[in-house]
Amino acid sequence: MKIMHEQVDLPGRSKIRIKLQEKPHFTYPWHFHSAYELLYVLDGSGTSFVADHIEEFQSDDLVLLGTNLPHFWKSDESYYDPDNQKKITYVVIQFSNDFFKEAISEYPEFFRIKELLERSGRGVRFSKGFAEKARRKIFKVVKSSGFERMLRALELLNYLAKTEEYKLLAGELYRVENHDFTSDRLAKVMNYLNSNYLDKIELGKVAAVANLNPSAFCRFFKEKSGKSLVEFINDMRINYACMLMIEGKMTVTQVCYESGFNNQSNFNRIFKKYTGFTPTLYSQKFHKNSDLKPKEEVPEA
Repeated sequence: MKIMHEQVDLPGRSKIRIKLQEKPHFTYPWHFHSAYELLYVLDGSGTSFVADHIEEFQSDDLVLLGTNLPHFWKSDESYYDPDNQKKITYVVIQFSNDFFKEAISEYPEFFRIKELLERSGRGVRFSKGFAEKARRKIFKVVKSSGFERMLRALELLNYLAKTEEYKLLAGELYRVENHDFTSDRLAKVMNYLNSNYLDKIELGKVAAVANLNPSAFCRFFKEKSGKSLVEFINDMRINYACMLMIEGKMTVTQVCYESGFNNQSNFNRIFKKYTGFTPTLYSQKFHKNSDLKPKEEVPEA
C-alpha cells in the first residue's frame, strides 16, 4: 500500500485545525503529515493502523499521533454494506508542529506537555475510561475560537500529559532517534545494536562494547532499557519485519530471514507474541487487497 503525504491546511495563520465529522465510514488512506493529531472516535468501530501497530478500536477511542507518524483508521466491514445505516462520528484536532514550540522546549511549566509530544512519536492510545473523562475538555476546544481555543488546547494537552492511563503503539524503532542517552556507555551499545541487530549478536561482543563482563552488562542493560538484550533485539527485528510486510515486496519467508531470524517457526512464534497476529494475518489486515477478514486463520509452519 502506498503512503500519502498529507499537507495539513491550517486555517489562516492558526496553529490549530479542528474537524467534527459524521461519515458512513473512515475514508482517509494510509498517510502521514507534519502536524500532531488528536483523534477521538465518538461512535464507531474498526481497526487502527499506527506505523507497525495494528489494533481494534471501539467508541471512545482516543489517540494522539506525533508528527510524520504513518497511520490510518479502517471501519469494520459492516460499515461498507450498501444497506448500512450506521455512521462513524469522530473529532480530529491537529496542532502545527511548531505549536508553542519555544515555550514547550524551554519553560518548566510545559515540561509535561513536552514529554507527551515526545511520546506521541510512537502514538499514544488513552484508556476508554480516561477518554470518557477527557471528552468534555475536547469539546471545549471544539466549541471555542481564537485566543480561548489556544488556551483550551493547552489545558487539554496538559490534562492528557498528566495521566498514566495510556499505552504506546508503534514499536521501539520509532523512538530510537528520540533516545536521551544518559551515558556514553549506553549510547555506544545502542549504536552497536542499531547497526547490527539484523545479524547474529553475541552477548560477549555487546558486553565488550560497554566495557563490562557479560553478567554486569545484563544487569546494566535491563536497568537502562527495561528489557533483556534478547527481548530488545527481538523487538527491533519484529518492528523491522512489520515495516517490510507493510512495504509488501517480500513473502513472509523472505521477511523472516531478512529481519534477522534463521528459523521460520521461531519467527512466527515471536511475531505473534509481539504483535498478536501471525505474520500472514498481519499482512492481510494491512493491505487493501485483503480487506475482508479471513474466515479461519491458517496455522503457519
